[in-house]
Amino acid sequence: MKILLTAFVMLPLAANSWLCRAALRDTAIDPATFTSVRLLSGALMLWLLLRFTGKLAAGAGSWPSALALFSYAALFSFAYLSLSSGTGALLLFGAVQVTMIAFGVRAGERLDAVQVLGVVMAFGGLVGLLWPGLTAPPLASALMMLAAGVAWGIYSVRGRATTDPARETAGNFILAVPFALALSLLTLPGMSVAPLGLAYAVASGALTSALGYVLWYHVARQLRATSAGTVQLSVPVIVAIGGVLLLGEPITLRLMIASTVVLGGILIVILERGRKSVHPR
Repeated sequence: MKILLTAFVMLPLAANSWLCRAALRDTAIDPATFTSVRLLSGALMLWLLLRFTGKLAAGAGSWPSALALFSYAALFSFAYLSLSSGTGALLLFGAVQVTMIAFGVRAGERLDAVQVLGVVMAFGGLVGLLWPGLTAPPLASALMMLAAGVAWGIYSVRGRATTDPARETAGNFILAVPFALALSLLTLPGMSVAPLGLAYAVASGALTSALGYVLWYHVARQLRATSAGTVQLSVPVIVAIGGVLLLGEPITLRLMIASTVVLGGILIVILERGRKSVHPR
């Protein structure tokens, strides 16, 4: 039952890429408006959820975490103007994991030779994906998605210590809304609204982000850190497959090779970390 629930939770996380890419590719909505609507609808959904469960309280969330959340959401949206969903998900996920590994090292975690090999593989896979060529993704969009991954990695690290993920997530979404509205004001001349694009943004915020994150945190607390990290490796793969089936996107040989190298390198680090925790030297 736990395995089925965990697999189900990966779908909302993957769906954020499909919804954002579909909105920006197939409708006239602009990325700033998509970001604002996504965060606003997510904040409203979480506020209603906490009010319904009686957990609503002031003081949840923090401005640094909210800024990291906003930075991720905004960069994510602008990057998907040009990236395919599969390429975007791989860049995002790779940057998130490398960022979290870097924070672990900074906090005193020591990487052995096997883990260093895994990090080098993951980094090399990302470099290979971005290396100039006919099938290379647009560099500016790719760099924005990598930055979005760094922001999400920082947000994830900051959220590790929370004892009430739903309440903290709600607070961070609410605090992120002013940043998003400021972005929309700054980009007001280029503002463009489309009904279907708004629907995608609301679904991304209220369902696949707000409820998806809460459900993931609930499941992740029941898994070992190694298992939680390993199961997330499926997200870029799910996104790439869904991109083909739902959005008609091609899967290039470059993306397949890069995915294998990046995800394989991260898997090495995660499994070796789990082995070391079970059999400390």
